[in-house]
Amino acid sequence: MKTTFKVYKLHFTSPIHIGDERLDYGSSQKYLHSDSMYAAITTVLASVGYKVPENGDLGFQISSLFPYYQKNKEDKPVYFFPKLKKQSIAPSGFQKIAKKIKKIEWIDLYSFTKIINGENYLKATVEQTEKCLQSNFYTQEKLPIDGFIQSEVMPRVQVPRYGVDGAAVDAEPFYMERVFFKDESGLFFIATGENIELIDKALDILKNEGIGTDRTSGQGFFEFETPTTLAIDHVESNTVTNLSMFCPESKEQLTQMMTDRETVAYDFKKRGGWITTAPFNTFRKNSVYMFTEGSVFSQLEKTVVSSLGAIVDLKPKSIDGLNHPIFRSGKAIFIPVKI
Repeated sequence: MKTTFKVYKLHFTSPIHIGDERLDYGSSQKYLHSDSMYAAITTVLASVGYKVPENGDLGFQISSLFPYYQKNKEDKPVYFFPKLKKQSIAPSGFQKIAKKIKKIEWIDLYSFTKIINGENYLKATVEQTEKCLQSNFYTQEKLPIDGFIQSEVMPRVQVPRYGVDGAAVDAEPFYMERVFFKDESGLFFIATGENIELIDKALDILKNEGIGTDRTSGQGFFEFETPTTLAIDHVESNTVTNLSMFCPESKEQLTQMMTDRETVAYDFKKRGGWITTAPFNTFRKNSVYMFTEGSVFSQLEKTVVSSLGAIVDLKPKSIDGLNHPIFRSGKAIFIPVKI
């Protein structure tokens, strides 16, 4: 069974910094969570007059932004997906590279398809498998020797603020990691739903405003092509994995998805951050925990591709004058998998 998605490729024309829940500028993530991208799309659509529904649902779902490698524009891109949280022990004879296998974070579409259909993605021999292990990527395609995602740590100086007595506060140096994508590579995401055309409208603006942290310093700018399609071959199954950040709609839904304890495997992150609406930039949003991509859940009935989860409002009740909600989407694309 195949399901076809719209796929958006973002090729960055400037470095990008993607912060995490630790707010550590010295370290950047190498991919962008779906809730951050959804929030950026919602904000920019609202800024040009689009009436965002009261529940924050724009009528589509997106995956998180995962890496892809592409040498030249005419070449076929190699799409990477997250390794499932359900770890498998390296088979007999693979012990000497077991640590390398454990470090794998990203798996190309070919191998990802094998995994979700219940096949072993490791090659027949250790030697063949080692050829597919490239840093934290597993792929049949040849990647650049030094990788296609590179970074540098740059010294920066925090803009001085003024103390309560009006005296200037000394500037403080800090370090920021900036991420670069080689050749025509970048980040991609897949989308499904009725109002996908809104994504194109938002990206046309975001490409010049940037995404990620420190956009005012020229970071996070990108180009994107007319979306193409990506077909994922999968089975019907009682087990699913999320390709987006996931926030359950209710305790009952989560309980149902945790039914088979031997199948379930997950991780979660605290999502929140600073409010970006002036003059409330010094206030923090409320926080919520979400399950990260590649988590594995069980269903009571066999299912195909689905969208599950809640969109939550993280607007603090204690702030007067902030007259709009702050939506975070925990509505995720789920792919059935055979464990």
